[in-house]
Amino acid sequence: MPDTELPDTELPDGAVRGDDGLIRAAWGAQPGPLRDYYDTEWGIPVVGESAHFERLALEGFQSGLSWAIILRKRPAFREVFAGFDADVVAAMTPDDVERLLGDARIVRNRKKIEAAVSNAHAVIALRDEGGLEKFLWSFKPDDTPRPTTTADVPTTSPESVALSKALRKKGFRFVGPTTMYALMEAIGIVDTHLLVSHRRGASGVWD
Repeated sequence: MPDTELPDTELPDGAVRGDDGLIRAAWGAQPGPLRDYYDTEWGIPVVGESAHFERLALEGFQSGLSWAIILRKRPAFREVFAGFDADVVAAMTPDDVERLLGDARIVRNRKKIEAAVSNAHAVIALRDEGGLEKFLWSFKPDDTPRPTTTADVPTTSPESVALSKALRKKGFRFVGPTTMYALMEAIGIVDTHLLVSHRRGASGVWD
């Protein structure tokens, strides 16, 4: 378990004690949506095809942007992509893409929207091999990072590189190694919470 009793003068780089006394990574330390996400969702496994498709799609939309933007727009993403039901998304037409390009509530990037649609087709195809959830978790490493500071947190791993390549072979887009590592962090395939964070080990996947 993390040592949350450290005095502030001994906190490692990138760790912040919040106004509630709990230690977090700096990006999730300030009260608001990011801290709520850090405290309740980030690094926690999800269940089911739609939940995994959502995380994969949103990581793709986040590429080049801040996660705060995606988090703010997530309710609209969930609405326009029907809760990330792969069958519904795969049935979207070019007219639907044009409609979404006019929706300021989401990220209006043609390539990313088209990728979400084509990725839905790839998700459906994976059902014959056990499904997206099984596929993603098959790249779980034998161990996880144990970062002391934010500088210790990787941005890729051999497994994220392999996952990226495997997904691309299956027809997925916007699934680069860095994006896939962020996905692995987000759903608990790896635990990159700082060792002093009160959320370290919260996934139940890693000690």
